[in-house]
Amino acid sequence: MRGSTTNAMSRAVVALLVLGLALVVPALSARAGAATGKFNYGEALQKAVWFYDAQRSGALPADNRVSWRGPSALDDGKDAGLDLTGGFYDAGDHVKFGLPFEFSMTMLAWGALENRAAYQSSGQWQYLLSNLRWGDDWLIKAHPQPDVLYGQVGKGDDDHKWWGPAETMAMARPAYRIDDSCPGSDLAGEAAAQMAAGSMVFQSGDPAYAATLLTHAKQLYSFADNHRGVYSNCITDAQNFYKSWSGYQDELVWGAIWLYKATGDSSYLTKARAEYEKLSTEPQTTTRSYRWTLAWDDKSYGTYVLLAQLTGDPEYVTDANRWLDWWTTGVNGQHVPYSPGGQAVLDQWGSLRYAANTAFVALTYADWLRTNDPARAATYHDFAVRQINYALGDNPRGASFEVGLGVNPPRNPHHRTAHGSWADNINEPAQSRHILYGALVGGPTTTNDAYTDDRTNYTMNEVALDYNAGFTGALARLYGEYGGTPLASFPPRETPDGPEILAQGALNQPDGGTFTEVKAYVINKSAWPARTFTGSLRYYFTLDGATTPGQISVTSAYNQCDAPALHQFSGPVYYVEVPCSGGVAPGGQSRYRKEVQFRITSTGTWDPANDWSHTGLAPAGTAPADDAKLVLTQGSAVLWGSQPGQSTGDTTPPTPPTGVTAAAGSTSVGLTWTAATDDVGVAGYDVLNSAGATVGSTTSTSYQVTGLTPGTAYTFSVRARDAAGNQSPASSPVSVTTTTGGGTTGTGSLAVQQRAGSGVTDNQIRTSLQIVNRGSTSVALNTVTARYWFTGDATNPGYQVWCDYAVPGCGNVTVRVVKLSTPRPGADAYVEVGFSGGSLAAGAGTGEVQIRVAKADWSAFNQADDYSYRTAASFTDLATATAYQSGTLSWGTEP
Repeated sequence: MRGSTTNAMSRAVVALLVLGLALVVPALSARAGAATGKFNYGEALQKAVWFYDAQRSGALPADNRVSWRGPSALDDGKDAGLDLTGGFYDAGDHVKFGLPFEFSMTMLAWGALENRAAYQSSGQWQYLLSNLRWGDDWLIKAHPQPDVLYGQVGKGDDDHKWWGPAETMAMARPAYRIDDSCPGSDLAGEAAAQMAAGSMVFQSGDPAYAATLLTHAKQLYSFADNHRGVYSNCITDAQNFYKSWSGYQDELVWGAIWLYKATGDSSYLTKARAEYEKLSTEPQTTTRSYRWTLAWDDKSYGTYVLLAQLTGDPEYVTDANRWLDWWTTGVNGQHVPYSPGGQAVLDQWGSLRYAANTAFVALTYADWLRTNDPARAATYHDFAVRQINYALGDNPRGASFEVGLGVNPPRNPHHRTAHGSWADNINEPAQSRHILYGALVGGPTTTNDAYTDDRTNYTMNEVALDYNAGFTGALARLYGEYGGTPLASFPPRETPDGPEILAQGALNQPDGGTFTEVKAYVINKSAWPARTFTGSLRYYFTLDGATTPGQISVTSAYNQCDAPALHQFSGPVYYVEVPCSGGVAPGGQSRYRKEVQFRITSTGTWDPANDWSHTGLAPAGTAPADDAKLVLTQGSAVLWGSQPGQSTGDTTPPTPPTGVTAAAGSTSVGLTWTAATDDVGVAGYDVLNSAGATVGSTTSTSYQVTGLTPGTAYTFSVRARDAAGNQSPASSPVSVTTTTGGGTTGTGSLAVQQRAGSGVTDNQIRTSLQIVNRGSTSVALNTVTARYWFTGDATNPGYQVWCDYAVPGCGNVTVRVVKLSTPRPGADAYVEVGFSGGSLAAGAGTGEVQIRVAKADWSAFNQADDYSYRTAASFTDLATATAYQSGTLSWGTEP
């Protein structure tokens, strides 16, 4: 995340540098040197895409590929009465900054459109689509009404005061918005570009989703155009981080261009050309600005190229050429500053980012320009290859600037969650605990090729969504030209660097004849992923002789957790339990370690020498030490230590589960397997995705993975664990592809959202739906119906159906089951929801409608293959449920 250095100041510095430089541009004439690829662009691309997985916020999906990331920021939007969870964190911090996020998604989509074949042949297409959908889904949430757009979640200064993992943030995260009373044409215009570009990417594979994105794009552009303003004047917290220095004129052009590309509607091209005439110029001239580049703030340079490609108009071609000439051969004897090693250094902050953005656009433009101006095209192409190669290791240091790639790459980027500090300390531990694969760091701060791998140097070691956006597209383009080999087993699964959650103990003073006093620490240094411990510490002891429980008392003189209590374990064995309900989390000195002191006093016999937990305590007068006989429990799980009767030497893992099978639905997969065995007993199972990350856990031999994408390939395996924490090897993997709808797709203004959902095997189907009007006019509700598609799993079953609850009142809602005369994939019937009257205003929703279906004989449903089946914690779009207006399909895809 950038600080408050202004673009105006940066451009002034560039101008001063340019005036003192001779026209020497290293290596641009070496066309022969650019004819062969110097690096493994397949691996570089693979890792650059993965970086976006690591930046995700919210409840992570079943196909999460980052084993050290967990759910985070689950209350985002609550202050505004909305669900604004999901999306991406901006950089090494945890604010969701709208303008750079939107720009990054637009650039990734542009790269996808230009290099689809390269993404597909490298095996990265599904991962790119997943990240684009993750971002586009969040922007849909952030745009609840046509003229309302949320553009930031989290307060910059408050966020930056704390250094810890996303999963254990504790500060308030306010949501900030623009609307017609305080607009932001730059934010809304870029959002329109994101949605329009995204709609083009998804059009062939998911036309219903593409139509939704395009509806938002049109509304957002209308908002940007009709209510003019600079967003950072309304979302004032953004001013110190992402102030819109260039204003909004560039986004009005940029957004109109992307809408023209997505719709073919010539009115958008006309609009773009008209607004283009108002773009900035070089000081005291009529020449379009050229001494900067395409970035989160200024899209002018991208509009030069896109309009040149779309129209061939000499005005736009001249502007595009002049800009890229300044980055290469020079304009009027001046060009971007270059380092001796060949890096184009536009600005001290994120210099590699600017070079990579320019390289991506230069490559796409060169491909178009080659027929009419082959010499220029070759120059621009070779410039781009040189800049990307510099970032990958062709530099005087001979080292990569992409984390986790090549020779001596950065190991300590400025990134809180990848660092994994438990103590709110940027320097502890010294080396980051995780490898943030694929992140492009900021790089040299001037034209000296110098770099230091130091996370406290955030200018050199910043990483961010926009740093990787053009870089990823350029890598895809170079992979398409030169090839490369993505890694077969990526990402590698990380191993924790020691106990993550543990207890330490010591005698607080020497044992007395009637008491034992203990000092213990409950410590949480978790990072795989970081998580909050809300369980209890247990200290086990035995009643001696004829001593009764009534003769035992427990007191505490100092305790950072809850009050201790006494419980029976088994027979004469009791334990003191100290709950830590307030949580122990890796989030600072006062949070990651809680001190617990208690005294056990007996009025009967007292001999602690053979007490289970006493034997592991450090002597009085010494610091508490790791103690495996102090037990930490959370729920039914033992997270640290061993209870009486458990062998502390149990190191034998269970056998791996066998016979894993998968049954695919459109958005879920049902897994079953044969039970594992263990010498003591199997405590449970973890379901793993292809990256080895845990999707979910269960104590049974089946699990339903939900929240998947239709028509997508997934791989799962299952691992057993015992009570001592030993884990089996993973089972043989099972691969499965979720089903897709093959029917008609709606393109109207309605949308169906769903949440909740019953278990995959249940004698009732239970789900909640709501219908949202994303159009610009109100809709009569008595013309609206929605369908939820399912299978009866029997021959001609009878059905019962209920409305259990509805915001408009169940008396105003109709529900019925309709059987299909010809079954379809995933459906032989549907529940239809209708309304008796009322209207649905533009941008409004019906509110929740809870429906329930049972068979006449109350036999069980198996919903794993049901077309509309999904479980979801909050209302999100469900393309496999359909909506109709006056009988015409408006939303979703029929099976």
